[in-house]
This record gives sequence, C-alpha cells and structure tokens, in this order.
Amino acid sequence: MKRLARHGIFLGTVVLLLAVGAFAQRGGRRFLEEPSSITIPVRNAEFNFIRLQYTDSPYYHRGFGFASRDGQGTGWWIVDWPDADNHFTAGIQRLTRIDTGDPRHVKIMDDNLFDYPWIYATQTGWWGLSDAECARLREYLMRGGYLVTDDMWGADAWDVFRETMARVLPGKDIPDIAESDAVMHVMYDIEEKDRTFIPGSRHLRVSGGSTQVVQPSGSNPAWRAMYDDRGHMVVAVNYDTDVGDAWEFADVPYYPEKMTALAYRYGINYIIYSMTH
Repeated sequence: MKRLARHGIFLGTVVLLLAVGAFAQRGGRRFLEEPSSITIPVRNAEFNFIRLQYTDSPYYHRGFGFASRDGQGTGWWIVDWPDADNHFTAGIQRLTRIDTGDPRHVKIMDDNLFDYPWIYATQTGWWGLSDAECARLREYLMRGGYLVTDDMWGADAWDVFRETMARVLPGKDIPDIAESDAVMHVMYDIEEKDRTFIPGSRHLRVSGGSTQVVQPSGSNPAWRAMYDDRGHMVVAVNYDTDVGDAWEFADVPYYPEKMTALAYRYGINYIIYSMTH
C-alpha cells in the first residue's frame, strides 16, 4: 500500500538538518546567481517538491499564457512552474541536509500522490475540485499529507478556497497561524514582523537601478492554517502574498533579496514541520 510518513524515513534526515548560517552572511549575493548551472538529480529522494495538478473552476479557467519565464501551459496549477520549483529545490539543497530529488507535478487523482508527504498548490482560489478530487485530497491529508497553498488573492478567491476546503475537511476552520505555533519556529524563527507582503514580479516598479514594491490596494497578507482532530497542521495557507514568485525570481537582481529570504524561511519551515510532526 502506498504510504505517507510524518515520523518515518524522513526523520533520520531531518535530525541532520543544518542551516548554512544566517541569510545575511551571503553578503547581499543572490540565492542563485547562475540558474543555468542548477543541477537537480532526477530521482526519488527523501524529499521531492511536488506541485499539485488540479482542475480549474469552469468560471475561472486559465487556458493561456506563460507559467513563468521558462514554462508555458494551461491551468492555474502551473503558474510559476518550473522556475519556482527548481529554484526552491536548489535552496533546500543549499540550506539543509535533506536528501532532495527533482521537483515534480502530480495529478490530484494519481495514486502516486500518496508517495509524497508534502505538496504545493498555487492559485487555489480558482480551482474547481470535483467530489472525487475533494475526497482524494481529504484522504491524502488524513493519511499524513501536508498541503501548502499560495498566490491566492482577494475575497472572491478566498470564498472559492474556503468553500472547497469545507468539502475537503468539513467543520474545520482556517484560523491565522499563531506566532507560538511550532511551524513558525521549527527551523527558522518567523515573527509577527515577518507576516508581511511578499510581492509578485507584477508588484515591482524598477527605475534607475532601484526597486519599489507596490502592494495592491485592499490586500491584507495573512498566514493561515487548517488542523486535524489532534491539532496537527495539515494545510498551510499563504493569502494575499506571493511566495512562489519570490522563489521564481530568486536569481533576478531587481527582486528584493530580503523577500526571497523570507519566502525560503517559510517554505523550509513548512517542509520540516511536515516531516517531524
């Protein structure tokens, strides 16, 4: 039977985690100065970044355009692919001792989903999960899986996400993550000041060698979660903020380095929590 593990083979690796100093010790260098030189082994490993492939809402279907600078395809699930996945995977390799393989994308109804304890889904305000997909996601989470959602904006998208998750995990609220929650301290200490707007590339204005961040009017960044009956976090929600773009543009000089550093801290904390709790 396919399995998910919180405390299984992953724990041995996580015990050996090693942060490569403070982010500031890089002296202002970008995380990935030469993206073309990134080499990620194509293999099963103790951790693979898994992007969830899901069905779009028929009202908001994305059937056009680029996914990122280096990818193109349809569906909201693909936004920022493959650059975000590749860059963040390289960051995990650099900042931890997790045995990390190649990033992948898996359809929500694929049985191989249960081989991976951590999945990432973007633009979940525009998904349109069927009853079967909701049941599959519920089974995944109840068997020990961990979902991170990201790049979801505005009240309309939130309503779609909230209503969908009410079908996935009936009766479960989606509260803000408490600063005392273990996920905020499992490797990096994330404090109240870090609940800040992480911009997408579309929120940057570059002029004369400087970059200005323009936060969308009315946006209210929030970091929320869903928990199982034992109080264990099974879903992490990045709302009105764009962690995926911070990963995607980690190699771009005009993207604010401190925002990429913050996005890496959130992402790595989510991974370590999912492996150890």
